[in-house]
Amino acid sequence: MHKLDVGGRRDSYIYVPEHYRAEQPMPLVLLLHGAGGHAHDGLRILLHLADRAGLILVAPASHASTWDIIARSGYGKDLALVDRALAHAFAHYALDTAHLGIGGFSDGASYALTLGLANGALFTHVLAFSPGFIGSMEQRGVPKVFISHGDEDRVLPIEPCSRTIVHQLRTAGYPLLYKEFHGGHVIPQNIAEEAVSWFTDEK
Repeated sequence: MHKLDVGGRRDSYIYVPEHYRAEQPMPLVLLLHGAGGHAHDGLRILLHLADRAGLILVAPASHASTWDIIARSGYGKDLALVDRALAHAFAHYALDTAHLGIGGFSDGASYALTLGLANGALFTHVLAFSPGFIGSMEQRGVPKVFISHGDEDRVLPIEPCSRTIVHQLRTAGYPLLYKEFHGGHVIPQNIAEEAVSWFTDEK
């Protein structure tokens, strides 16, 4: 794990598996932390699976306690930071452009959905763990979407959040895998594993 020199008030990170080789492009997932979190919280979402699955992980940190579109109802410095983090990855590593994902947990999942749907010509997959909403239904491209949510979530209740989001996306025609589980505002191990398998297998 290395710090990314991309500016911002807080540290951002990149993780590259030891077996990375430039002649074998790797999938990448941009991971966004939840409210009150830090870049390493975003990284932890899939870090334990990155070596086995062969994933490069990029985890920026929001300028404030959460992402700009949630805190200010519009894009700001965080979007520029995400752009710089991705530019660094593209400049330094060979990436599998058929598997470029954006994901996150809680507020990070909401931001991932918002950015992923608006930039579907870049992001091929969106992995949203317990999202609250989609900031905008602006659509460019048609990325594949994975959503999970606990049926006992008291932070972001499932009915007005993921169930509503899933209905919106299915109505709009997005390819979607939706997983409900018995539990709260968490990412169970089996859900993370299923998301990674879906991401690496889907083309």
